[in-house]
Amino acid sequence: MPYSPSCTQCEFCQRYTGCKDQVAVPIDWNVRGGGDVVSATREDKKTATRARIAKAGLELFVERGYDATTVDEIAEAAGIARRTFFYYFKTKDEVLLAWHGAGAVSSGLVSAMLRQSTEQAPFDAGKACIIDLAARYETEESKAMDALMRSSASLRARKDATEVQLESDMADAMVMMWPDPARRAELRMASMIAVGVLRLSLEEWRGDDSANTLTATLERHFSDLERHILRT
Repeated sequence: MPYSPSCTQCEFCQRYTGCKDQVAVPIDWNVRGGGDVVSATREDKKTATRARIAKAGLELFVERGYDATTVDEIAEAAGIARRTFFYYFKTKDEVLLAWHGAGAVSSGLVSAMLRQSTEQAPFDAGKACIIDLAARYETEESKAMDALMRSSASLRARKDATEVQLESDMADAMVMMWPDPARRAELRMASMIAVGVLRLSLEEWRGDDSANTLTATLERHFSDLERHILRT
């Protein structure tokens, strides 16, 4: 049966599992730039404004290119003053990382991981989790985002750090699901291998001009791993 977290207080649960103590922010993602967002509290307004800036920035990055987009243009598109931009983001790198950072990517991966059954092996759960998530990244927007993240040395370094963080977050989720301390090394290896297959598959899929999907690429690499290396 799927893992069901009982804790509603710890930071990890609040970050990834959508526990009852969290406050949802009603954001209309169809609003471009300076659309009005009504929220219940001051913190909600801050969160909504940050999301609006990030969305405006992403649209401009895709439309004009990362290097050609300025902070002033992002602020104008988001309907805010330049000084307000710097209240929420230190640099335009951070705008892009708001979409691609560990919080954005890992939250989806960890939530999917925690939906897996604990009756299967940890590696099998990690594999199923990654394949389950693949479809949401098989979009033109996802490819555009990936290209943006590889467009400068600083962004590539942050992208690499994000992918390393995925291993750690998946391992943390596995520990929640299989808390026996004696299995910690097994869980760490399972998460490293599963995320390693994801990274390899993403790298191949980016440069593949065929109609192959990310899901198909993942399934092929997992199959090769199990047949030739794990020999299962």
